[in-house]
Amino acid sequence: YSFLIKLNRIGLNGKTFKVYKLRTMRPYSEYLQEYIYKKNNLKTGGKIKDDFRISPYGKILRKFWIDELPMILNIIKGEMKIVGVRPLSQHFYNLYDLDLQKNRIKNKPGFIPPYYVDLPKTMSEIMESEGNYLKLYEKSPIKTDLKYFFIAFKNVLFKGARSN
Repeated sequence: YSFLIKLNRIGLNGKTFKVYKLRTMRPYSEYLQEYIYKKNNLKTGGKIKDDFRISPYGKILRKFWIDELPMILNIIKGEMKIVGVRPLSQHFYNLYDLDLQKNRIKNKPGFIPPYYVDLPKTMSEIMESEGNYLKLYEKSPIKTDLKYFFIAFKNVLFKGARSN
């Protein structure tokens, strides 16, 4: 019931770690994720359609990314980095193909995902976007993260990019 919550996510080397967030869903919503996904599927942008678990104040927190700010603690603790693929719940991680699963866990997850650079609409486009980022990151980590950071910043600021 706490306002600050810790959610299990898949991180570096496939290890589970706790991601800090502000609560935007009703308590125990994490346990309903797979059921709601199967019942409602996904809307454009990769979020669950008609997700009744999100509270009214949660919609506001999500709109302005306020719920994400506690993840800065994960960055400070060294569990995450600024740019990279987002840490996923076990359920969403299992939706990815095996090659992408293996590539995702080779690096720390990130706060700013490739989503805000490529603006994919479907789950397959999201996976393709992340795969492309990971290939570029493997060749040139610093250059890739700087490029993605500034493009994401531009897309959010000037194109109104949002994850819904």
